[in-house]
Amino acid sequence: MAGSLCRVCRLAPPPFRRAVAYGPYESRLKDAIHALKYGGLMPASAELGRRLAPAMAELAGVAPGEMLVIPIPLHRSKHSARGFNQAKVLAQHALASLRQTHPMWRLTLTPDLLVRARATGSQAGLTPRQRRLNVRGAFRVTDSKAVAGKNVLVVDDILTTGATARAASQALLAAGAESVWVATLARAHRASPIPYGLAASFADAAESRNVSGTPPGINLQPASMHSSPSHSSS
Repeated sequence: MAGSLCRVCRLAPPPFRRAVAYGPYESRLKDAIHALKYGGLMPASAELGRRLAPAMAELAGVAPGEMLVIPIPLHRSKHSARGFNQAKVLAQHALASLRQTHPMWRLTLTPDLLVRARATGSQAGLTPRQRRLNVRGAFRVTDSKAVAGKNVLVVDDILTTGATARAASQALLAAGAESVWVATLARAHRASPIPYGLAASFADAAESRNVSGTPPGINLQPASMHSSPSHSSS
């Protein structure tokens, strides 16, 4: 419905088919992501990846049965400074979980097919327009033949305005991808939030436990998974 879409999405629908996320980017989930991303707390990645898995599983039966999984890449300078790409490690753990729960869904991790061709500044604090300009043309497909005709699932840690997902999707579609879908661990709220339907509660919704390796105070309460229908994220 047009009334449920933000103004940007009505004027320029996103190129990806659908975006899904495990939960809102707040509270303990936000703390755990920060512990991994900025604190280098790698043991937390396994639990966070397992929580990404059911969000990705929302697409099973809706998205194609065979897909390339491409984590949003870091520029080589940032990757060198951080030492790892958080989107890639989350995808690795999520796929390990999905191989157990959805063995017939053929998902192939291909992290080298998309690169961030230029360094981009932090998206934090930027307006939606500034975010789009910041990442415009930032991504490049390394092997168009490997992407042509394929359906792609792009994975990242957080989706805010969708500017990064848009830019990556545009590069993939320009290289010949058949379709692009997006899955993130968290969905950041905006000042005027885009409505997105409650899909399902995480399987262990009654269980509250610490993420392995997280520092004291970071207790991941099971969140609810959310999805943005086609053309509802910006």
